[in-house]
Amino acid sequence: MKNSRVEKTETSVGIIGFGAFGQLIARHLNQKFELLAYDPSPHLGEDASKLGVSFASLGQVAMCDVIVIASPVSSFESVVKSIAAICRPGAIIVDVGSVKVQPSEIMDRLLPDYVSIVATHPLFGPQSARNGVRGLKIAVCPIRGHHHTHVAAFLRKHLGLHVIMTTPDQHDRDAATVQGITHLIAKVLLRMGPLPSRMTTRSFDLISEAISMVQHDAPEVFEAIENANPYTKEVRQRFFGLAFELSSILEDSEKHD
Repeated sequence: MKNSRVEKTETSVGIIGFGAFGQLIARHLNQKFELLAYDPSPHLGEDASKLGVSFASLGQVAMCDVIVIASPVSSFESVVKSIAAICRPGAIIVDVGSVKVQPSEIMDRLLPDYVSIVATHPLFGPQSARNGVRGLKIAVCPIRGHHHTHVAAFLRKHLGLHVIMTTPDQHDRDAATVQGITHLIAKVLLRMGPLPSRMTTRSFDLISEAISMVQHDAPEVFEAIENANPYTKEVRQRFFGLAFELSSILEDSEKHD
């Protein structure tokens, strides 16, 4: 009888930040790599153990072959500074944040020349990936070195992700609308709740489904999408301006009825 156990590679992967998304990463990589995780919250060590991940110090994680930074934008620069002098030559540093221009600049400026840098943004979260990640999208931005080709190939072949190659600037321009408006509408509609759940249309059901995918995101995710992306403010102002313009048109039509 053939042994069904998946043989792990000798490549070590370290995850910095073991919140909801760090744990999602672990669930999809723990059968393929030796995983180490670091998080400043010590109680997450139990979650790591359940996922077959070794909970370690930041220094130990920074010595891995591949380092995935899943920290909030607010602590991102301090994390990069902390690992810069520790990470080994040839290591691949990957981030998974919702914003790409600022983190990419930080990594390129602070990390040593002997590491490769790949900026990524999984275009899904724990809610939208609850039934698996195959077929979902991920943006990949080459920053330094050639390892982005290996990262992209792994994501396609082993995780079944649809890889979108882009630049940090183009990513943030697109995300300003794609995420900025989606999360904004979700926040507004949640504040209007409770929303109808019985007598609904299919289009409203789809809106409700979209809200459910983002409503449990950590507050720092919304903060990053709306404030750390250099293009979101302009898109947000345009959206509100057009909404106000439409409201004025409707009010004027009422006056003439």
